[in-house]
Amino acid sequence: MRIDLPVLTERFGANRFYQVQKIYELDGGIEQDDEFSNPFHVIRQIPYERLYEIEKNMAVIIPVKNERLRLLEGVLSGIPHACLPIIISNSQQTPIDRYRMEREMVDSFCRYAKKKYVIAHQRSPRTAALFKAGGYTALLDEEGFLRNGKAEGMLAGMALARILGKRYVGFIDADNYFPGSVLEYVRIFSAGLSQSNSPFSMARVQWHSKPKIVEEGLYFAKWGRVSRITNEYLNRLLGYYTGFETEALRTGNAGEHALTMELALMLDYSAGFSIETHHFVSLLEKFGGILPNPDTESMKAGVDIFQIQSRNPHFHAADKGDEHLGDMIGGSLSVLFHSPVCPDALKKEILGELRKRHIVGKNELPSQPHRYPPLAGMDFEAAAKVYDWTRQSNFIHT
Repeated sequence: MRIDLPVLTERFGANRFYQVQKIYELDGGIEQDDEFSNPFHVIRQIPYERLYEIEKNMAVIIPVKNERLRLLEGVLSGIPHACLPIIISNSQQTPIDRYRMEREMVDSFCRYAKKKYVIAHQRSPRTAALFKAGGYTALLDEEGFLRNGKAEGMLAGMALARILGKRYVGFIDADNYFPGSVLEYVRIFSAGLSQSNSPFSMARVQWHSKPKIVEEGLYFAKWGRVSRITNEYLNRLLGYYTGFETEALRTGNAGEHALTMELALMLDYSAGFSIETHHFVSLLEKFGGILPNPDTESMKAGVDIFQIQSRNPHFHAADKGDEHLGDMIGGSLSVLFHSPVCPDALKKEILGELRKRHIVGKNELPSQPHRYPPLAGMDFEAAAKVYDWTRQSNFIHT
């Protein structure tokens, strides 16, 4: 891949938020070109061999809930062969067992592709047993099963990736119609993570556009309705502390993102539609220098957050309506509102925004999303003993 160098960087404590990078070529060549070793070159080459080194150590987690099987198969076909797909399904099992249908399709696909994979049902006793054995019971409900929700599925996928020894973890939504964009997203993950000199780094995808059908034609909207609002308030939060207006954060709702395992284990997480936005909140709380952080290693190394704009437009499942959008906006802004680093003045602005949009009532406050502690507190060695991970040569069902 060949991308431009991030000219501007917003530094906030130990965080380095890099401006959105533009891709010039999706394929940057197999080996390093000496031309790009010039320190004055404004384009960075990331050869395929470097991307491959990261991808073979990456798990790509796909949360699924009653998606069309052909969409899921398309997503699988776009994931580079070196990556390990981990499918976390919360699909129905009665009266029609959609999870069984997913499992059979994934098994058939991966047998033909000669590809290893993991598939687990979020509510299965065996999945819950991993977290019971590992002492991470925050994810479990009163019945002893994993809680429902996309965020909970993402956490389950991260834990499985850690147990299987993966160094990087990426996330792809299952409702993507174009396998080519999935391939690009994973390459963006690898390109972003390859640029960091810190073990604590993240790569986030900014969609090139989100096409909509308008009067029988396509309109390539640059920003989603939720992203506009989330990004605005995240940047306001930065501005309150720095004293300078900024537009540095452009990926507040990026479902497609990847992290080094070191960073993934250190962050806090929140439930519901707030999980992607909460990444930034957790970064500011833990590494922003506002609240104390006893982990001197991460504060010294710093945290790199890369934002890279895709070349492919993002086509996904149809718009789910205004109520769904309201839930997403409410979840995203509520984690900002309830964060201890959010100034009172900004809380008033957020509250006004939510009331104006009738997401909260006149005399109400936004509800606080359920938060989960860092996965670093989980005993992965104990969790790994729950299941024989070598039993199958190319796949694991839980």
